[in-house]
This record gives sequence, C-alpha cells and structure tokens, in this order.
Amino acid sequence: MTVFAMPVFDATVLYDGKELFKGQGAAAGWAAKLAAELGTPVTVAKIGTGWALCGNVDGTDCRWGIHGQRLKRLD
Repeated sequence: MTVFAMPVFDATVLYDGKELFKGQGAAAGWAAKLAAELGTPVTVAKIGTGWALCGNVDGTDCRWGIHGQRLKRLD
C-alpha cells in the first residue's frame, strides 16, 4: 500500500490554512515511511505551530502536510 493511501491518525494542528503534524516525533515517523517509498531523503521542518515533511522529488523541493487523514503535498 502506498504511503499516500495510509490514514494519518496522529494529532494535527492548523497553521495558515494548512494541516500539519502536531509533534516532531510523529512527523519524523511519517518522513521515514515517505522516504522509503520515494527513495529520497525526507526531513521534517517546523512551520508555525506544526511540523511538515520536506524533500526533493525530481529536482523539485516539496513539502507535505495532511488533508483528510492522508498525506498531501502543500506546494
């Protein structure tokens, strides 16, 4: 199953209209899952009061948050 179809049941916060992970640990766990699927490094970054996943896909910097209990690209 793709990581993008897995439900995200971790606590979230809303910041600037974006749903982000509430905790750094939860974000790091999802970053590891996403990195394994994409085959590229994925880190976490603090955005306001929450945490987003950050990586580079095909030469494009990307950030992911949550939408409807699924990972969603923010950019």
